[in-house]
Amino acid sequence: MSDPSRHTSSSVGASQKRSYRARAAAHASWANTANRAARTAPGTKAFLDRFERQVDPEGKLPQEVREQMAQSARTAYMLRLARLSAEARRRKSQNL
Repeated sequence: MSDPSRHTSSSVGASQKRSYRARAAAHASWANTANRAARTAPGTKAFLDRFERQVDPEGKLPQEVREQMAQSARTAYMLRLARLSAEARRRKSQNL
């Protein structure tokens, strides 16, 4: 990745400038976050709850069964992401 300090304002597009500002702001925010787990807990819970709703939308299954099914749904989701990522990397390397 290129060093943003080496770019002049005329050589960097508006999109890149926004990206640099956003990255700097994100790092400053994380620098002021002592408990990262607490800060990310709501998002992590929402992500994991998604799979429980997927496998048991009406909430009728026993909790243990729902958790096992949700774990399998998460694994399937992650494996799909890994496959798509590998395919994208392969396509990118073939186009170089």
